[in-house]
Amino acid sequence: MPAEPLVCADTATRVSSVLNRDVKQFGKKHMFDANEETCWNSDQGACQWVTLDFPRTVRVSQLHIQFQGGFSSRLCTLEGCRTGEELAKISDLYPEDNNAMQISFATLQAGGAALFQVEETALDKLKITFENSTDFFGRIVVYHLQVLGERL
Repeated sequence: MPAEPLVCADTATRVSSVLNRDVKQFGKKHMFDANEETCWNSDQGACQWVTLDFPRTVRVSQLHIQFQGGFSSRLCTLEGCRTGEELAKISDLYPEDNNAMQISFATLQAGGAALFQVEETALDKLKITFENSTDFFGRIVVYHLQVLGERL
């Protein structure tokens, strides 16, 4: 079964912060709008994160993310859980500091830019923690975030 986008209108999304609390210009919705001109821009801080609460259980098999070079994360930690459970670590990702779309697969495949591996896991909630920002102030800028897999 081919992977399908899992983030939908019913997915509850939260972020750690928004630059100057300007959600209209830099809010979380911009990670999912497929617009090259918009982005989520975090405020400064040591650790930034995004959580996705899916409306039903999903199996994540791919993660696509595009940072703004100079405002990326050297380490992304993926955590997930089923409803009523505590978050558990799924994997660590080590994205590159560039503007390219970076793609992870549950099983490492050829093609795509900057491949890193993510373990395929059934979950209701996914948390992506951005640690060790390449920006001196700890800001993260994400133009595109897409989570793919299957709805269970």
